[in-house]
Amino acid sequence: MKIGIIGGTKGLGKTLASYLKNDNFNVTITGRDKKAGIEAGKKLNVDFTTDNDYVAKNSDILIIAVPIANTVEVIKNLAGKMKKGSVMIDVTSVKIKPTEAMEEYLRSEVEFIPTHPIFGPRTPSFEGQVIVLTPTVKGKWYPKIYNFLKNKNMRIIETTAEHHDYMMGIVQVLTHFSYISIASTIEKLNINLKDTEDYESPIYNLMIDTIARITSQNPYLTYSIQTENKNGNHIRQSFIDAACEIKDALKREDEEEFKEITINAKKHMGDVKAALGRSDKAIAALTNEENQLHSAIGSEIGLQHIYSQRVHIGIVKELKEGFVTIESTRNNSNREYKLKISNIRILTEEELFEWKKKNWKIYTNSISCIFEDSSDSTIIKESILKVPGISSVKLTDTYNGPQIDKGKISYTFEVESLTEESTEEVKKLILGFGGKIR
Repeated sequence: MKIGIIGGTKGLGKTLASYLKNDNFNVTITGRDKKAGIEAGKKLNVDFTTDNDYVAKNSDILIIAVPIANTVEVIKNLAGKMKKGSVMIDVTSVKIKPTEAMEEYLRSEVEFIPTHPIFGPRTPSFEGQVIVLTPTVKGKWYPKIYNFLKNKNMRIIETTAEHHDYMMGIVQVLTHFSYISIASTIEKLNINLKDTEDYESPIYNLMIDTIARITSQNPYLTYSIQTENKNGNHIRQSFIDAACEIKDALKREDEEEFKEITINAKKHMGDVKAALGRSDKAIAALTNEENQLHSAIGSEIGLQHIYSQRVHIGIVKELKEGFVTIESTRNNSNREYKLKISNIRILTEEELFEWKKKNWKIYTNSISCIFEDSSDSTIIKESILKVPGISSVKLTDTYNGPQIDKGKISYTFEVESLTEESTEEVKKLILGFGGKIR
């Protein structure tokens, strides 16, 4: 099946291309920037072209993933070029305008499914993500697309374009507007956030991180979300009115009115206990890794950079001002790395060991040893495997011939280890079991 993604060289379009390519679809992406498109095509291992018309003519599924402000124009330009029996899908965060455009410009033999994947380019997979479908007509393509998404364990919401846009007015328009307003206030107060670090609470940290995430998004996309949603003006004005009401109550020093506003607001916060539980988890996550790093000072640890996926292995030397310094233990390099704690993930012991097995030099040694012939080689082998740094053990020979004393037996184990020191520890273990190294 051929899938074309108009605007698939960056952002959500690029993310969708990477997902769908892994499902063995024949994916072609388009974009105006030829250089960026060629690079994206090579990285994703998909075809790239600047010819939108060609992709529209040859795709079974055509996904429109261009900026919101350009979506209607692209739908209009490509609608008449799509082949009979194909389907058009848009993935914008507003649904009324794209739906109206597809209804107006697509021929009757071409289906369309307005959608909104409620996740961003940083999301690693479809698994567990939310997607909204706002169909006006359900043709033959609809159950196929629906079942595909369901099999990916996505949470599918079916609704109308109007209801979707009003809900997204709250989820996106209000959220972005209020958070950008807070960020702008901090800027206008000429506050250096570093100066607040000595006074910050976990809740403040969460808020600042969320605001930073919103303000770091493409400002053109954020602007389009504000302007393309027809509910935007009403929602923004309601926010301003609410802020002014609180400000006026405080200016008048009207404690009763302020309390009433707060209590009424709380009533609309849904399941408060669940909210407290989720925020408690988030706060715990913020402090847990730092506590782990503190307790690991002087010990070896594995850290994976969240964005580059690069793994650093080393002894934890210092934690200071949101950074951790480790001294590499790889190849005795004594090289130090300073990593931002918020950008790393601590590997579990199992992950660290598996990473070492795949990436570090493996030392292979044959160890022959003599035990009582009543001994159990399986128990000895299992015990050797528990020695830190041992990656595998094989029993390669069992012998009790003329050179071996009566009542004794010789075992030869092939031992693979991450360090030569680990092999020496195996020998100590054998001696401790009453064995003798040959």
